[in-house]
Parts: sequence; C-alpha cells; structure tokens
Amino acid sequence: MKVLQFTIPVSHDKTIVTRMDLLPHFYPYLHRHKEMQLTWVQQGEGTLMVDHNMHSFTHNDIFIIGGGQPHLFKNHAAYFEEGSERIICSLDIFFDPEVICQTLLGVPELKHLRNFITLAQNGIQVPQHHTTEVARLMDTLYKTEDATQGVILFIQLLQLLAGISDQKILSRQGSKMINTETDGIRISHIYNYILQNYDKPITLEDVAGQAFMTPQAFCRFFKKHTRHTFVQFLNEVRIGEARKQFSTGSFESISSIAYNSGFNSITNFNRVFKSVMGQAPSEYIESLRELQQPGLVLD
Repeated sequence: MKVLQFTIPVSHDKTIVTRMDLLPHFYPYLHRHKEMQLTWVQQGEGTLMVDHNMHSFTHNDIFIIGGGQPHLFKNHAAYFEEGSERIICSLDIFFDPEVICQTLLGVPELKHLRNFITLAQNGIQVPQHHTTEVARLMDTLYKTEDATQGVILFIQLLQLLAGISDQKILSRQGSKMINTETDGIRISHIYNYILQNYDKPITLEDVAGQAFMTPQAFCRFFKKHTRHTFVQFLNEVRIGEARKQFSTGSFESISSIAYNSGFNSITNFNRVFKSVMGQAPSEYIESLRELQQPGLVLD
C-alpha cells in the first residue's frame, strides 16, 4: 500500500474531471493519487507541501501536482480554531497523465504537450502574471456541459500552460521516499505538529514524542524519509513564515518577524535566513520592494 493513496471520484465516461470545493479547510493529511491535479486556490492560505518541499499559498495561486506526488495543502492554525468562520474555495482539474498522453495527446503534432506533462510531474506553480488567463480557462472548462467542448478546452489549457516559460518547479526530488501507509501517516502527523507549533520552542524530544520514537530513532527515520534533518526542516518552515510576513509589507521590524517566526534571537534568525535564502533579511526586503515597483508583479 502506498501512503494515503486516494482514489479520485471519476465518472466512467470522463477522462478529465473537474471539482469545486468549498470547505472550512483543505484536507489536512499528506496524500497522493495517480491523477495529476491542477488546483486554483480561489480562497485560502497556508503552506503547500509537495514531496518534502514547502511553498506558501494564498488566494488566486495556481499549482500543478504531479501524478503520484505526495502533497498537502495545510491551512494556517486559525482555520482549525473552534468557531472559525474561515473557508477555502478551490477549483481542481484531475486527469490520468498516462491515459491522456496515450490517447488524447497520442498524435505527433501534440508531442510538445506530452513533453509538458512529463515536466509537470515534478509539480509547477503558475507565475502570478499568468494566473488570470489560466484561471479564466479553468473556470470555462469547469462550467461547460458539452463533453467535446470540454476536451477542446482542456487541450487549450495545456497549450497555454506549456507556453509559460517562467514556471516555478515545486520539487526536484523523487516521490518514492515514503513507501508505506504507516510511514506516510507518521510523517503527516509530524508535519502537522511542526506547522502548528513552529512559532514556539520545539525540541527534538518534543517532536520525537509525537512520533512515539526515541530521539535517535526519530532522527534516522526523519532523515531517511525527508532528506532533511529535523532542525533543517523546522528552520525552513520558520523562514517560509518570515518570508510570508515580509511580503505583506506591514511589520514593525525584522526582529519582530524573527520572534513571531519562532527564532529566539535576531542573530540566529539572520544566520539561518541567509543560509536558506542566500541573502540577508534586509537584502530580501529590498528585493521585494523592487519587485513591487509599478509595472512589475511580485511572484
């Protein structure tokens, strides 16, 4: 058995399935399915995990998840609070890449679309300056009731996506590191614990206890299945949160972001930020300001 292997509800007379979700939060566990998934996050925000790579997501982001890629759209803790009125809304398109490539895209003239699907198996984020046109075509495909027109729209959508040259690859590592359902559930539980408590002091003993393992056994297990040490992973989560707060442009100081993200000193924050991002926090903030100048779009 594979980790939380999902079966997407598919009509027997359709190879391209569309679905609209309006829920309190996204499904909160690491999972995968054989179908590729194109998701337009119409409303909602949090952290997307693909394989073991982390990416922030927010309203109007569009992602492609490869067939068989473990993934998790993890909403912020506020979505799970009692009495929360927050919701998520997403439009998804599912298709089996093998079936699509062998049938619909089997002719030589559409080889470039087959090549795009192969590339997209590592996961892709659509750049912000292309999301409007991609979202518009996804919405049209979702609303069409004519099956033939739906197939034509799907090919047009692939053509549009294949022509975008500056797409962000979500993962450059294989998706075969988690092989059993038990390991997948355990990793998902660890992720959830870290994502919900990153802003607080978390020790190795704390997180090992969540996995019901000794610290030594946990370190071996976590490195084997994520290719990260626990400290590396926790630091990347915290830096991801800091980047998200920096991108809003509304914060008191760099030190306030550091402490809100779970770091216990500004010196440690600066050191870790530079090791992860390749530049100091002040340099990163300046690069954001340059991107937000008129005529440019912040990605």
